[in-house]
Amino acid sequence: MERSSSEFGAPGAPPGLPEPGLHEAQGLSNEHPVENPLGSIDESSSAFENVLQSDIGVNTLLSRLKQSVASARDFAAFLKKRSILEEEHAQGLKKLCKSTYESTRRPDNRQGSYAQNYEDITRIHDRMADNGIQFALSLHQMHEDLHELAIEKERGRKHWKQTGLSAEKRVQDAELAMEKAKIKYDSLAEDYDRARTGDKQSGRVFGLKGPKSAAQIEEDLHRKVQAADSDYSTKVQTAQGLRQELISTSRPQAVRALLELINECDSALTLQIQKFASFNEKLLLSNGLCVSPLKGQNNVPELHNRSLRDVIHQIDNERDLRNYVLSFASKVGHKHAEIKYERHPTLQTSQQMPPAMSSGVRQPYPQLSQLPQPPRAIHDTSTPNSPVHSSSLNQGPVPPYSPAGTDGGYSGSPQQSAFLSSGVSQPPQISTGQPSPPYVIQSSQNPANLNGQHGAELPPLRPVFGVSLEDLFKRDGSAVPMVVYQCLQAVDLFGLDMEGIYRLSGNAAHVAKLRSIFDHDSTLVDFRNPENFYQDVNSVAGLLKQFFRDLPDPLLTREHYQDFIEAARIDDDITRRDSLHATINSLPDPNYATLRALTLHLNRVQEHSSVNRMNAGNLAICFGPTLMGSNTGPNIADAGWQVRVIDTILQNTYQIFDDD
Repeated sequence: MERSSSEFGAPGAPPGLPEPGLHEAQGLSNEHPVENPLGSIDESSSAFENVLQSDIGVNTLLSRLKQSVASARDFAAFLKKRSILEEEHAQGLKKLCKSTYESTRRPDNRQGSYAQNYEDITRIHDRMADNGIQFALSLHQMHEDLHELAIEKERGRKHWKQTGLSAEKRVQDAELAMEKAKIKYDSLAEDYDRARTGDKQSGRVFGLKGPKSAAQIEEDLHRKVQAADSDYSTKVQTAQGLRQELISTSRPQAVRALLELINECDSALTLQIQKFASFNEKLLLSNGLCVSPLKGQNNVPELHNRSLRDVIHQIDNERDLRNYVLSFASKVGHKHAEIKYERHPTLQTSQQMPPAMSSGVRQPYPQLSQLPQPPRAIHDTSTPNSPVHSSSLNQGPVPPYSPAGTDGGYSGSPQQSAFLSSGVSQPPQISTGQPSPPYVIQSSQNPANLNGQHGAELPPLRPVFGVSLEDLFKRDGSAVPMVVYQCLQAVDLFGLDMEGIYRLSGNAAHVAKLRSIFDHDSTLVDFRNPENFYQDVNSVAGLLKQFFRDLPDPLLTREHYQDFIEAARIDDDITRRDSLHATINSLPDPNYATLRALTLHLNRVQEHSSVNRMNAGNLAICFGPTLMGSNTGPNIADAGWQVRVIDTILQNTYQIFDDD
């Protein structure tokens, strides 16, 4: 509902006055008569004028004008901040529209109806951004107008403060001088009266020329009283004149000027607030028309006559997909001929090739009982425990193959198949010079059963023992080797409460068989089932220590060996811990990750030391030489320091490694 301009009051009119005819328009019935408010209005106007024409009138209006100026400045500051926010929002929206429009044109985005209508969506937002920029400019102009108004009114306030208050000050000074003259006049008159009536209470008065007589004293006092009377009369006339001038001229002029300044400032502020409301309505209406324009407007372009909902509904996903696929119709080549096997005429008399080779599809592995057994052992000169580097990881013993014309065909594991296809070397020969049937691994059986059937003769397709951590990481992509992970998992599940874990030795035959399985293919191993490690968790612990002993470079590395020993020689526990921590952080990534996993595991073991009798000191004795290198040769004198290194690491597990 619009508010009338008369509600804000005319300049110079006192606030609070109702509009003429207000009570007549309310339609009050005669049953409930209302007293005529004219008497109260007259009293209010009279009190209003009395305040303005009093000594505090100018000060009161100066304070009120100061409030008006402060309100105008506050609203101007609000408009400035709001304009900045609106401009930032609008400029950001325009940048977003521009970048979105450019990205829509890129060939890696959807085209067709989606791209066309998406561009229309950005255009709608761009028009909304233009509305926001215009709104921000209007607010900024309003801020400038209000700021100038506040400066002008503040200047007028200071002027009339000086003019009006100086007039008031002159009157106050004149009245004060009049009061002082009256006091002096009254005092001299009393002295003269006592001298004239013969009151001797004051005694003789001595002058510079000797004592004066009573007649002389009376004459002097009479002369002084006349001078004081003249001065008092003059000052009374001066005060009356200044007071009359103040009441008739200076004060009404100052009051009138201050009222005008107040009304102008308040009216301008109210006008700007009304404009602010109007601009907000215009912004919302303009944005609403951008999102949903009115239908049936002839002067609006067709591009701007669609609502945001209409634009989105015109996206046809099915048609876009169909058109995209059909755009590649010209690139479709001729149909390929049917693929079939054709034997060369020269081989017609030879034995038929097995279906697994002719079809190119790997058949399931046959049972071990269906495969021919090798007539005699293979002479394998390779050493499984020798160090293997990344450039020679696939140069282990080569699985034998079956030449064309034999009945067996090739039935090896996937790793053997991949190795044969690479053609790195020729298969080994048996002593008779005839080719040998292959070793066949049934992947559906557990590793323990496999090794139980073939002993320690499994070929090391993917060697683990004796291979550096760096090479294992490059080959397998895991910072912690699978053998370490499986062993730690088995001990965590089944060995934490085993007395003497890592101190007692496992079954040597079991350790050898498990090692052969890991060297063959560690992905076949799952130690969550204790049957896969012969229900012998001590053998798993021994296998883990054997892995660390066989590393070409110890877990803590030869490069940092002296750093660890020097840190162990430090007597202060905190300094020793921090020095070890710094050296551990400098280890290669695979070494650091493996040491972290092992340390957190050993910390869990020592937490059960009340049951397994393996505290940090006992574990350090077991793992010190294992992780830092053999305690033979030049390092035998450092055995005690090696134990101290591991013991310090275990005592400060969570200070060195995080547990996540």
